[in-house]
Amino acid sequence: MRRGLFFVTIFAAALATAHGVTAEPQNKHSATLSGVVLGPDDKPVPHASVSYQSSGGNAPHAVHADSHGHFTITQLRSDNYDVRASGKGVFSEWEKNVSLRSGQTKTVTLRLIYAKEIPKAYVKSKPQQ
Repeated sequence: MRRGLFFVTIFAAALATAHGVTAEPQNKHSATLSGVVLGPDDKPVPHASVSYQSSGGNAPHAVHADSHGHFTITQLRSDNYDVRASGKGVFSEWEKNVSLRSGQTKTVTLRLIYAKEIPKAYVKSKPQQ
């Protein structure tokens, strides 16, 4: 019984972390950027990489989306940000000049569109006979 409760507690903590939930309160002087990453098939892309930096090119960082393609970036300074996602060999365009101010939360949708050819992960294959 204790072992099961231990694993449930660990799972809940991991799930909260994946959704950007923290035990610390949001700083009044910071902002949050959240969103979802969608593939060329308009389905969420699990564990996609999301790159972001100030629009001036300063302080580049990356986070990963959760298993449902959602991401949350907290504790951002007031600034304009450029955001881009990638997953399964496909990239989105840069979402440029996303303006964030203190205490603000903005949501963006990043659509993966660029690839020389569509990766097999997105192509439905014919059933083998």
